[in-house]
Amino acid sequence: MTSPTVPAQESVDPIFTPLTFPSGLTIKNRVLRSSISGRFDGYDGTGTRARVNWEERFARGGVGAIISSHVPIHVRGRVLPNYAVIDDDDTIPFWQIVGERVHEHGCAFVLQLSYSGRQRDIAGVENATHPALSSTNRRDPVHGLPARAMTKREIDEVVAMFGRGARRAREAGLDGVELHACNGYLFTQFLSPEINDRTDEYGGPLQNRARFLLEVMAAIRREAGADFHLQVKLSAVDHGDAIFPWHKKGTTLEESVQVLRWAQEAGAHAVHVSTGNSFPHPLNPAGDFRPGELFKTYDTMLSSGRDTLRNYALWRFPPTRPLMRYVWTRTVPKNPEGLLLPDAAAVRRHLSVPVIVTGGFQTASVVRQAIRSGRCDAVSIARPLIANPDLVHQWAAGADRPERPCTYCNLCLIHAPEDPLGCYDVSRYDGDHDRMIAEVMSVYQPDGWSTESVRPTPVESTQL
Repeated sequence: MTSPTVPAQESVDPIFTPLTFPSGLTIKNRVLRSSISGRFDGYDGTGTRARVNWEERFARGGVGAIISSHVPIHVRGRVLPNYAVIDDDDTIPFWQIVGERVHEHGCAFVLQLSYSGRQRDIAGVENATHPALSSTNRRDPVHGLPARAMTKREIDEVVAMFGRGARRAREAGLDGVELHACNGYLFTQFLSPEINDRTDEYGGPLQNRARFLLEVMAAIRREAGADFHLQVKLSAVDHGDAIFPWHKKGTTLEESVQVLRWAQEAGAHAVHVSTGNSFPHPLNPAGDFRPGELFKTYDTMLSSGRDTLRNYALWRFPPTRPLMRYVWTRTVPKNPEGLLLPDAAAVRRHLSVPVIVTGGFQTASVVRQAIRSGRCDAVSIARPLIANPDLVHQWAAGADRPERPCTYCNLCLIHAPEDPLGCYDVSRYDGDHDRMIAEVMSVYQPDGWSTESVRPTPVESTQL
């Protein structure tokens, strides 16, 4: 099948060629800020000025579109507290403010709709006594988080919630939604044969396991309209059997291609290629892993699951740290940039909608070649943009790679459960810890925030 192409002229920089999706949405370049954010919001899911500042930071830095952090459609599907939600019409004004601030910089904003399922990192007080709703009764294998297989009625309710979440995103003036159907969250729990042990119409053959995703897509089209931009983020390969030998074989690339073909037929306007059947996963985000740093923040999750204390002990004590670091990083290449391009290329050969791929991109020549070669239509970036929010502007100015590139140390991820999100690699600040923390905390400052450009709303007066 044919896919969107870039002009053949070598003089045309494919990075800065606009991309138009079948929905009619056009983004100014081929770089999207991938889904990433910290615990910037109220415990109850109310949005804050820090969240707005965070998103605007990357819009100002030149990306063509921002994909929000995972946005829960209901508190029971929340991955962890302090993330803004879209579970009620009362949340629409906040997301309208976010969209308006991002749009001021010529940047599109795509809201990522999510539901945790059994991969619920920190339950919070609202969920502490409730097992997570999933495709299975089996606990999450990493932390031992309790789960309960959803009934048909509960499935129908969650499907409807996704539809209403998309409708709210459209009413907020946002540019589209992305389904977080990867990395071990609820959609993965239905799609993966390693996790899904159901015997009803949602289990067994691939078509049954894909039913939940396709029903959600249908609900979104009914509620938000067939012309509202809808993309699906999917782990092309879950790698469970390759990374953790005790895991059964999970979803294969061939199965994922078929699921994405069904998604395209169901109205997906783009697909977003990721990897792994959990998050974090050795290959997502690929890079270093430092147990000595992890135990400083992992205690936030100690009460979450049956096996969390076991994990904490493995990361905590010096004799076991080298072993755990080796187990986690043994399959990770030294330079993980573009690690998922082969998977994206395989997907793109079978689809006609644009294919976006994530994977540590921060070298302009790598991105140009990936697009020119037809392996993808656009890239999404998270960690290298945390390190250099103006990365796209640096590329536009002629730099191939930032002067102080992301080191893939993953300290941003390790700090995220407890601390403000940001770059915690002090080597990038010449060893100046205070300067590093000042940069991390800058998202809480009012710089760049102007109430004149946003009409007064109850959200603005009480939450920002």
